Amino acid sequence: MHRYKKRSCVTGKQKKNDCLLRRVSNRVPLTRPGEIALATPGRKPFPEPGGRLKRFILIFHLISVTGFAGVAQNPAPSEYQIKAAFLYNFARFVEWPPQAFPGPRSPIIIGVLGKNVFGDSLERTLRHKALNDHPFQFQEFHSVKEATHCQVLFISPSEKKRLPGILKGLLGARVLTVSETDHFIEAGGMINFVIEDDEVHFEINNAAAKQAGLTISSKLLSLAVHPP
Repeated sequence: MHRYKKRSCVTGKQKKNDCLLRRVSNRVPLTRPGEIALATPGRKPFPEPGGRLKRFILIFHLISVTGFAGVAQNPAPSEYQIKAAFLYNFARFVEWPPQAFPGPRSPIIIGVLGKNVFGDSLERTLRHKALNDHPFQFQEFHSVKEATHCQVLFISPSEKKRLPGILKGLLGARVLTVSETDHFIEAGGMINFVIEDDEVHFEINNAAAKQAGLTISSKLLSLAVHPP
């Protein structure tokens, strides 16, 4: 089983979407599918915290999102609903160089290469969302060449045997690579989902991100776990 460290929140009302809760438990059950709430986009994804980031840190302000299956009594989100929310929020904590976008209002494309393990969760997560005049867009890719034009690429575990060639083909592209595959970080990937004690976590290879010209927020870096 994969490991991954997620500190998230599944509570809150849509009434004050811009108000970030400062502290929350880092445990998110992965046993029951249901609705998940997502962070509100904005130019400043995180307010300056009043103290140091410790065990209880809110990564993302979560608001209700229509379209997910489940009842309204705060059901636990499924694993891939959580991961879809993370992919969306990773984009809010990463800066791309201007040349990564064809124009000032070009979409932020979050794509999947290989088997789409998210079903429709990722597409629904991104629907009607934008960041700094860039609308979010979901896309499935069937080749590395196609994927070089996106901003965030989830490389499915179905592509594990092709991983070295995929990462080699993305060299020089301004693409944040994400997966849930063993040894992804060591192979040169940037963010890897892992599961530990039924919690979603993530590892970050900041050196690989820098090499691609991407800047990952120190706040996101501080929440990553480190591979053994």
